[in-house]
Amino acid sequence: MDGIIKEDPLGLDVIYLQAKRYPEKVVGRPEVQGFAGALDMQRARKGVFITTSKFSGDAREYVGLIEKKIVLIDGQELAKLMIQYNLGVGIKETYAVKQIDSDYFNEE
Repeated sequence: MDGIIKEDPLGLDVIYLQAKRYPEKVVGRPEVQGFAGALDMQRARKGVFITTSKFSGDAREYVGLIEKKIVLIDGQELAKLMIQYNLGVGIKETYAVKQIDSDYFNEE
């Protein structure tokens, strides 16, 4: 899935998004370099690459070396963000935490 976010009403600054569902694959530097190149095709200087799997150390290192701002979100971080912003998740169970009511045991 690919998408564009316009940061301002005139569309002067855009963020390019790409999401990949990889069950087992580790996303490496070549895929991230390809994504960085795709930013040029979209006239974007910022991007977010989301995967359900993981990014390699090389891929993470690469985004720190280039001028473009690329955020990498792996499956674990994606799950945390979904829970934090209540997006695509629901409450399965709730737990009641109880405490002793000391007034109940007071003799008067």
